Amino acid sequence: MSNAMTKSEIIAGIAEAAGITKQQASTALEALVGMAYKGAADGFTVPGLGKLVKVQRNARTGRNPATGETIQIPAKTALKFRVAKAAKEAVLV
Repeated sequence: MSNAMTKSEIIAGIAEAAGITKQQASTALEALVGMAYKGAADGFTVPGLGKLVKVQRNARTGRNPATGETIQIPAKTALKFRVAKAAKEAVLV
């Protein structure tokens, strides 16, 4: 199993693929991440990859695995990434 790519490896790959400097690739990646953070509340889509959405999780009853005791898990807001169909087909083929 291969290790996940580091941020510097991703930046180097973007720079090489786009024919730009690593500094420009880093700036572009940071801009994309910043836009994703700002747009997540309304749903931020990266075409061909997926969509970052804010979801509301309801309160529910859970169980403490160590003691078996029933506990109440409060409602919360969370982020979810929905993978695009094109990405699924490209990876799972």
